[in-house]
Amino acid sequence: MTGIIEPGSLSGTLEGIMPSKSQAHRLLICAALADQPTRVLRVPPSRDAEATCRCLRALGAELKADGEALTVHPVSGTRREKALLDCEESGSTLRFLLPVAAALEADCAFTGRGKLSQRPLEPLYSELAAHGAVLSPEGSFPLRCGGTLRPGTYRLAGNVSSQFISGLMLALPLLEGESEIRITGPLESAPYVDMTLQALRLFGVRWQREASAAPDESLVFRLPGGQRYRSPGEVAVEADWSGAAFFLAAGALSGEGIRLRGLNPDSAQGDREILPLLRAFGAQVQSDFSSVLCRFAPLRGIDIDAADIPDLVPVLAAVAAHARGDTRIRSIRRLRLKESDRVASVLAMIRGLGGQVDAGENEMIIRGRGGLPGGRVDAFRDHRIVMAAAVAASRADGSSEISGIEAADKSWPGFFDRWQELGGQFSCVP
Repeated sequence: MTGIIEPGSLSGTLEGIMPSKSQAHRLLICAALADQPTRVLRVPPSRDAEATCRCLRALGAELKADGEALTVHPVSGTRREKALLDCEESGSTLRFLLPVAAALEADCAFTGRGKLSQRPLEPLYSELAAHGAVLSPEGSFPLRCGGTLRPGTYRLAGNVSSQFISGLMLALPLLEGESEIRITGPLESAPYVDMTLQALRLFGVRWQREASAAPDESLVFRLPGGQRYRSPGEVAVEADWSGAAFFLAAGALSGEGIRLRGLNPDSAQGDREILPLLRAFGAQVQSDFSSVLCRFAPLRGIDIDAADIPDLVPVLAAVAAHARGDTRIRSIRRLRLKESDRVASVLAMIRGLGGQVDAGENEMIIRGRGGLPGGRVDAFRDHRIVMAAAVAASRADGSSEISGIEAADKSWPGFFDRWQELGGQFSCVP
């Protein structure tokens, strides 16, 4: 479907922000590995979260809807034979559950759709195979998983995907002996690893983090074996800073501004960095423990290191196109491995709306001229491109078309309903 965005300023108060799918993945998996049932509150109705729920059921967990919550009955000790885990397009689901399935000695196969089979699994794939997992060739779907995962030393580069590290952190405590994860080079997307460690702590799993003395390593994570996840009884998924960032950015382009309620200011989510970045652009940002208000002030180009906040790049580029002066976004190399090649799709988004942007191997420069003419955007089936394009188009001079708007359902079903509640001018054509 194609969405039509007419220019106009959004304003008002938004409550009921979509829960964080990043945190939901982690809490659901921990609950499925626990010693007794766990009630998980505020599970987001996103396709990615649904994929993780479906795969946990295939591994033997029982998930029952309970009002606005899911009660997760953990995976039984009975080995599931030839289970099929459909990850749909969720890279988090695949990368988290592949090590977990190997640790559970599950006889299973992973499948999915879209670009999921093309998204890399190295070096996680090789490390699992070296420690006893029996896997079909990387890039082939269904991806068979069997064998018996062994404890030991796992080495992963810190600048490839934090999801590989998180997947091992979720799996290794289940093994009999102690394991360690040694990180080569600097760790990027560190807040996502912190979210995993926070979830482990909540479920009683012990771990240690220390600096490495090896010249090519930055960190070592030690995970004692023979552990059992202990259910806290009930947990709640936080509001999603990644999703909130789109409405906060729309507020930065709005004279009246947008107020969001329900965000945790002390969250481990790295994308709460959106607030200081919008302040750096020049927007007026006011926050307290109950709400955040963001409104327009003259915007200027800034310098951004995206190493820890890759998911914010599309919406930051949208704001930068409405600023005056150049915005340089560095550490973007890994964006090429997302749902789309997000370097290429961000460039196409800005150019499609009439802006100027250039990119090298590891940085892009948005040459802001204080606004955009409007135009057409191909969202490349990428939910973050859909939502970022809507933000950029909301203050363009003319109407804009965004193709493939249904991709927003991957992380925020009903995104455009909320958009219209705030006065956004939106219509849809098949």
